[in-house]
Amino acid sequence: MTRGLRNPAPELEVQLLREGILESTHRVTAVIADHRGRLLTQAGNAAMSTFIRSALKPFQALAVTSTGTIERYGLTDRDLAVICSSHHGSVEHARQVFNILWRCDIDPTALQCPTPPDKDSPLQHCCSGKHAGMLAVAQQRYYPLETYLHRSHPVQKLIITKISELLGMPADEFIRARDDCGAPIYSMPLIQMASLYAQLASGEHLDLERIVRAMTYYPHLVAGEGAFDTELMRMTEGELVSKAGAEGIQCISRAGEGLGLAIKVHDGAKRAKSAIAIHILRQLGWITPPVAETLSEQFMKLSPYKRLEVVGDLTML
Repeated sequence: MTRGLRNPAPELEVQLLREGILESTHRVTAVIADHRGRLLTQAGNAAMSTFIRSALKPFQALAVTSTGTIERYGLTDRDLAVICSSHHGSVEHARQVFNILWRCDIDPTALQCPTPPDKDSPLQHCCSGKHAGMLAVAQQRYYPLETYLHRSHPVQKLIITKISELLGMPADEFIRARDDCGAPIYSMPLIQMASLYAQLASGEHLDLERIVRAMTYYPHLVAGEGAFDTELMRMTEGELVSKAGAEGIQCISRAGEGLGLAIKVHDGAKRAKSAIAIHILRQLGWITPPVAETLSEQFMKLSPYKRLEVVGDLTML
């Protein structure tokens, strides 16, 4: 699924300026691909491989939307949104995750994500929704709950099978590791991440379309107030679906266009990926000037003395 790769184009840079004087620089690779895996635009090397981290969550949620789990337990789009989330651990988020487990008759002690240091329960972990979704599928299929995070567990096999089908490659070719929450995570080229997101919002897959609807209807459940994903989806009113991942990963797609954007900040800086995303979305015309200005005020002007600035543009192929 890497058709159309070209020689690497110049990378982008995010510069931290203190009263206009350069203090730090972050290097960034960014890729746009279509739903067929064709490279359309790049900055840096589109074949660069890295872990997709939490940007994979909408595709891990396919195990929920494609198995009848939603229908059996009467789960809602609010539940599906939090299954796709990297949430802030608020009371609302924790209650929504609890609602999934309660409807599926699963005790919250079955969650194997850790309790965050400043919290009281695994329900408040940023990945608890994803874990609740995996447990729900295991319960619906009568799979063991105790081992739902094992790579050989049927739920994990189902997830990677769905992803491999979307990318048109064998499941056993993925490089696997453990995410911080304990669930399996996969490394892949940025062009594959972009292609996954192109398919997410293409409108050609009913199960993915439901995931997009849930995320864009309830963006505050996908992250939380003040988070980039939440603010971008809220301001674009369903046109864009956005999901961040740790270590500088950001993926975005535009509903109905079959195009996906994948970003990797090489040093993993969280602040840089938001700045790059705003810069690229403005260049593509995916956000209006007022939305771009509002997002820039929130995510690029860090203090009265510090701001972020992006150097470079995507190379159009």
